Amino acid sequence: MPLSSFMFPCARQSVNPMIMKSTDTSLRFLLLADTHLGFDFPIRPRVERRRRGPDFFSNFRSVLAHAVENRAGFVVHGGDLFFRSKVPLKIIDLVYDILDEFAQTGIPFIIVPGNHERSRLPDLPLFFSHHVHVFDQPKTILLHSSGTTVALSGFPCERDNIRASFRSRLEATGWHEAKAELRFLCFHQTVEGARVGPANYTFTRGKDIIRIQDIPDGFNAVLAGHIHRHQILWKSAKNESCQIPIFYPGSTERTSFAERDEQKGFYELECPLHPDEIMKPPRSRFIPLPARPMIDIRLNECLKRDDVESFLRAKALEVDRDAVVRLKPDRGLDPSVRSVLTTRFLRDVFPDTVNVQFSGPFHQGRKS
Repeated sequence: MPLSSFMFPCARQSVNPMIMKSTDTSLRFLLLADTHLGFDFPIRPRVERRRRGPDFFSNFRSVLAHAVENRAGFVVHGGDLFFRSKVPLKIIDLVYDILDEFAQTGIPFIIVPGNHERSRLPDLPLFFSHHVHVFDQPKTILLHSSGTTVALSGFPCERDNIRASFRSRLEATGWHEAKAELRFLCFHQTVEGARVGPANYTFTRGKDIIRIQDIPDGFNAVLAGHIHRHQILWKSAKNESCQIPIFYPGSTERTSFAERDEQKGFYELECPLHPDEIMKPPRSRFIPLPARPMIDIRLNECLKRDDVESFLRAKALEVDRDAVVRLKPDRGLDPSVRSVLTTRFLRDVFPDTVNVQFSGPFHQGRKS
């Protein structure tokens, strides 16, 4: 992939043109997470239809292009670069080709392995590892940017009782021993207070949740992945005038209908470098990325087999041509209606630019 694809990245639409102005007294960098590359990207598809996979790649390239265009000091990926742990070699090659091209810009790229990768990335090629750093174990990475030393401390996703092991995992990074003007903590975990889903569920306690007060003072910010809704949590420091922000950029694309109303994007962060301000929290701007609309179509229990086609064709005229559509049946939906809804039938009814899927209850109600 030529480097020009970073300069003109997004085939669907451009990212938010509003950007931070960098100065000699500030350092700007980017935070993204949960790209889930490889999602709905079959290598040998049995059916030719529109897939969602290219959307995920497009948004990933857009973030990297923004970093290049705006001379970011570095980029942090908060985890779940890939959509699962066992990734087809073709997907690995596609992703690493993009990172290889980006590494040639000289901008450091830091990755936290996430839970979807089972806390481990496929081996990185040696020829671009100089600018691509992975938290394959607890450690601290030192970068030098804008005349400033930046310490990024982190560890791969802990999938077994992070609540109990967090302090020891953090201690193993050696974060307090690193000499740096700016310090950041990077992980792919859930922090208490994080919110998700249409019901606004709030994580409070559990062995997979980090207590917010267990995060020590001394960091400028926490750069986190795993929570798919973008948000900022705040941890009170001993110096009450200075709180520590915990940034969740969210996923770069909607991975489920629970995220249908969420804006997707990434954070651009800027740290002041003046000695009197260097411990202040970074200034932040959330930059949106394009996401296709997600639409539910309810199949009422009164719907009859003979009316299915006319009903769905009318609905197809109402939905956005780029929509992801989910069919949701009532419990009492006539089995004869279910039998009509074949893949071939739906491809004929909806535009080929629309993705159609079924809700869980639909599959549960079908006879094998």
